[in-house]
Amino acid sequence: MSRAELLSTGMRPAAITAAVRGKTLLRVRRDHYALPGTDQHILEAVRVGGRLGCVSAAAELGIFALDKRFTHVHIPPLSSRLRSPVSRRIPLNAGPRDRVELHWRPLIDPADGTDYCVGARDALAQIICCQAHNLALAALDTALHEGVINHADLPEIFASVPGTHRDLRRQIDARSEAGQETVLRRLVIDAGMECEIQVAIPGVGRVDVLVEKCVAVEADSHQFHSTWEQRVRDINRDRMLAERGYLTLRVLYQTIMFDPDAVIRAIRELVLIGRQGSRRA
Repeated sequence: MSRAELLSTGMRPAAITAAVRGKTLLRVRRDHYALPGTDQHILEAVRVGGRLGCVSAAAELGIFALDKRFTHVHIPPLSSRLRSPVSRRIPLNAGPRDRVELHWRPLIDPADGTDYCVGARDALAQIICCQAHNLALAALDTALHEGVINHADLPEIFASVPGTHRDLRRQIDARSEAGQETVLRRLVIDAGMECEIQVAIPGVGRVDVLVEKCVAVEADSHQFHSTWEQRVRDINRDRMLAERGYLTLRVLYQTIMFDPDAVIRAIRELVLIGRQGSRRA
């Protein structure tokens, strides 16, 4: 919050100073304040002199983002008095910058977003330019699926990025319910296998990915597959799929993201079994 906003609530300058000294209010940057416990990425972005951008903004907005270790900061063009993310007293160029990634490109809508975070369209445009192809696609899919943006926003987003990225648009599929499902889908397609997503199986329900019409692949995460009740549900689903002639594979979020070759090897083997039967002696 700005000093002007605090004063507009009736807080006097002396009270602001007292709150900072009493550590009930943080002075992040000149005339910019925050409450204790505010997310570190927000503090760093404001301290530098910008707003959360790219994957940092995505995480704030509920859009898929894989690597959230560093703070991605949008800096308005011609900005001055930029500061280190670790101290408002140190100029940006005089201090360590290994904790932040700066984004300087003009925004689609500078008025969108909040005082500390760019809007969703600009966050996605930055992600397209900054992140790996499949991760950018995952962000676009989840933003559409969750209603953070709609399809009418896509022309503006893609008009703001270099033409080399625009083929990404035809690969978008908002039926994917999570970022790891998008990444899994692209792994399968890039491996040359037929892939359908969110396929309804009578008597079972929807499966995340159906490969070559015979292997049902589920992209599991800790959030929805960690309790005993959830585990029982998963086991019963796998049994019902087997009763209907489908082979099943559950792959963890971590495996999809960090060992994709292992995922594809497993899927290929199951596809072969589905077509030819077991190859084991």
